[in-house]
Amino acid sequence: MNPPTEAATAEAPRTAPRALHKGQQTRAAILDAALGLASHMGLEGLSIGALAEVTQMSKSGVFAHFGSREELQISVIREYHARFEDEVFFPAIKEERGLPRLRALFERWIRRVSVELDSGCIYISGAVEFDDRPGPVRDALASMVRAWHAALARAIRLAVQGGQLRADTDPEQMLFELHGLILALHHDARFLRSPGALDRARAGFERTLGHYATPAAEQGVAPETPPARARSKR
Repeated sequence: MNPPTEAATAEAPRTAPRALHKGQQTRAAILDAALGLASHMGLEGLSIGALAEVTQMSKSGVFAHFGSREELQISVIREYHARFEDEVFFPAIKEERGLPRLRALFERWIRRVSVELDSGCIYISGAVEFDDRPGPVRDALASMVRAWHAALARAIRLAVQGGQLRADTDPEQMLFELHGLILALHHDARFLRSPGALDRARAGFERTLGHYATPAAEQGVAPETPPARARSKR
């Protein structure tokens, strides 16, 4: 699911392994604090000064790990994406291809969003902050969201190939509808404080599946296994 990434760090051949390990630990601790700040204050709320205060480090110490506010914001986006993968994507793709995997992806997605209601989903809040602001931060955020959407679209295509979703299913349209459910959940649960938002999102997912599912899938009948040469790899 990860998009291509740049080299993380420059070589430092004379740096002792213990010192390098300590430096990595410090950077990870700073990123963790930065992610917490961004979740509550938005990516625009991040600054070297605010982060130095939270971590009780000097501004120069924080700056040494990132070099600029922009690089700090991009690093936070990447860290958020990595955690999203660990909590949502990787566990879900252990499920059987087709509807079991698609269900797992959506269920883990809404669980993640429901946990973030008191703080905020950086994918959603970041889109609001940077929708009309071109630049590296927006590009990094959009790249991560597109990677997640591509993973979902692939799961939908696999369900089509497996005969569980109709052959005329448009994966991009179905993805659009599922993403719309997540946005509605976030809006109604976080902004309106609607107590039934989570149940409505799940009901919307089942209704969407009902529209696209084949009769055999709706009845719980296993579809015919396609020929080996037609199968698609994960």
